[in-house]
Amino acid sequence: MAAALCCRFHPRIKKHNPKNVKIFPFVSCTMQPTQTNVKVIINGAAKEIGRAAVVAITKARGMEVAGAVDSYLIGEDIGKICDMEDALEIPIMNDLTMVLGSISQSKAPAVVVDFTDPSTVYENVKQATAFGMKSVVYVPKIKMETVSALSAFCEKASMGCLVAPTLSIGSILLQQAAISASFHYNNVEIVESRSNPGDFPSQDAIQIANNITNLGHMYNREDVSTDIKARGEVVGEDGVRVHSLILPGLPSSTSVYFSRPGEVYTIKHDIVGVQCLMPGLILAIRKVVRLKNLVYGLEKLL
Repeated sequence: MAAALCCRFHPRIKKHNPKNVKIFPFVSCTMQPTQTNVKVIINGAAKEIGRAAVVAITKARGMEVAGAVDSYLIGEDIGKICDMEDALEIPIMNDLTMVLGSISQSKAPAVVVDFTDPSTVYENVKQATAFGMKSVVYVPKIKMETVSALSAFCEKASMGCLVAPTLSIGSILLQQAAISASFHYNNVEIVESRSNPGDFPSQDAIQIANNITNLGHMYNREDVSTDIKARGEVVGEDGVRVHSLILPGLPSSTSVYFSRPGEVYTIKHDIVGVQCLMPGLILAIRKVVRLKNLVYGLEKLL
């Protein structure tokens, strides 16, 4: 946030100077804050999540959509693509470098939101960094090797970047609840459902399993060695099994079941649309402008 300097000169007042000591005018200065919007470039703007992001950022306080990048619908106004009442006069472009160069001329803080592909994320973040811009990366299938390489690059460049396996606040709360519950139960299994086929177990399920297995607790001791495929896939080395359902019409859902004799504790989270990711995205944009290194996981900034 920039600040405007307001200065006032106060003349000498004789009645407060009975001995006629020479008095010079003094200057009183106050810092008056002025709002500078964070300029946001959406890379992957024509995707469903990209369009939702454009609408959410347009409505958010303190930020504005400044650029839209995609390989589809090139030249179309992103506001019209998002069915907004008024055009934003921001055409979709397929040249990220050109958009970054144009936005960098304003000298305002800027953030690139990346919804693209694991194969392009590293170069995209490098380009954003070259123009002095922070990055928020939401690419669910990104590899940890890429995250490690990005972390080293951002550390060297002293540039902030957030890589978010999920932008869903509800998903993060589920993960935190699962970690708390894992200290009290010896049996746990994860059941997830999706309406479309993809890579399973999902990134959400893998992250939950990794979070609770990193605590060093062995689960499902009586069943950990079975190789029956119907029992699901063991994620990690501590016996957490994941079962994945693919049924058209089902919401994206993740349930974690904990149990012990006489008790079952279930945590569940459903996602019915990309709109649920927008509060997390807005939070990520607000937080990343203050970072000087890479952070993996939005939960670390909550």
